[in-house]
Amino acid sequence: MVRQRTPTQEERYLTAFESFASNGWISDPSWLKDLRTSAIERFRELGFPTARRGNEEWKYTDIAPIARTQLEVEVGDESKIGVASIEKFLVGDDNWGRLVFIDGAYSRELSRTPPLSRGVSVTSLAEASATMPDVLEKHLSRYARYDEAAFTALNTAFIEDGALVQVPDGAVLEQPLQLLFVSTTPEAMSAPRTLVIVGRDSKVTIVETYVGLTGGRYFANVVSEIAIGVGAVVNHYRVQQHSKEAFHVGTTQILQDRDSTFNSVVMDAGGALVRNNLNVDLAGENASCTLDGLYMVNGTQHVDNQVMIDHQQPYTTSRQNYKGILDGKSQAVFHGSITVREGARKADARQNDKNLLLSNECEADTKPALWIYCDDVKCGHGAASGQIDERALFYLQSRGVDQEAARRLLVRAFASEIIDSVKQEAVRAHMETIFDEHAQEYRLT
Repeated sequence: MVRQRTPTQEERYLTAFESFASNGWISDPSWLKDLRTSAIERFRELGFPTARRGNEEWKYTDIAPIARTQLEVEVGDESKIGVASIEKFLVGDDNWGRLVFIDGAYSRELSRTPPLSRGVSVTSLAEASATMPDVLEKHLSRYARYDEAAFTALNTAFIEDGALVQVPDGAVLEQPLQLLFVSTTPEAMSAPRTLVIVGRDSKVTIVETYVGLTGGRYFANVVSEIAIGVGAVVNHYRVQQHSKEAFHVGTTQILQDRDSTFNSVVMDAGGALVRNNLNVDLAGENASCTLDGLYMVNGTQHVDNQVMIDHQQPYTTSRQNYKGILDGKSQAVFHGSITVREGARKADARQNDKNLLLSNECEADTKPALWIYCDDVKCGHGAASGQIDERALFYLQSRGVDQEAARRLLVRAFASEIIDSVKQEAVRAHMETIFDEHAQEYRLT
């Protein structure tokens, strides 16, 4: 009897790539075609990181559910939904700009271009490839390298559309900009891409939002690249609200020049299996970053945050503060790595991760790491996991607060440090709403 071999998930994507290449590349520039081809070949070599032995980067996260699920590569169709379908995910008022992407493809009808200063560009990658190809060729895939990252390689191979934000020297994007990525199709993969280029002494506030309008399994494989010029300031908020059966792998690569500032707040509330890679290269003297995060999981959800900061130059500063709230049989992973390069004197780095465990069956795995190759630096890290403080609970109950309400107050207080760190009022209010909705699912009796 001849057995038919079941194709691997890699082979399914390789086949999908061949179809993608034959149908949509006619007018694309040669450098983009070469980039995609190089990326898919690297993906072919790397494969999905399913091996557990010796695979330290994925030690606590098994991505086999992604690798073995048969997913189609989805082509976005903006006619699927109207603005009413996404209204609850919108942030800010009518003065805000927004770019909306349906299964990775730009929706002009649902988007709104903000008022722009001279030289500022806010557009889709597909449009930019025709109107400003030199900018894309110079910057696209120059920061988020796919050499050793299979998911980044896969995203790069299927680059077709996404967001481009370019702010020239001395310019300010007056109102915040929301980039809303909507998944609508079960059993499909989308590959959203974001490229943000911020010039010298410029300033921008960006909200990246990833949501799902459907149940069932689907996969959002996301890559964002942000290059920050000398003295520039970027405030970056990232919210993930996929369905409880969805997969999400997001890579955000930051490159900071001298005297620049990057402020980030990440919030995870959805997804069955979520992996966030946040990599910050402090490549210029006196560059600084502040990275805050809140992840909320219950049931059998799994979220993995990998935060890597590379202090490459002297007088650089970094602060990390992540918090997780876990219930049911959920699992959370936090790996924070701080590297201080030789010659990066006076670097100042602090890292902290705390987890609140609401059940006896959930699991939090925290792995802080310091790699210091220079003297005359200040570096430290801390990690803690525990349950609700019984003394604080007793105090509230002694003041007439019933047990469930007291527990909810303490959970809210635990999360408030991260939510309150959001400087933009509309984003903070949006995150508070998400937290309140999610907190109702916790078993606090």
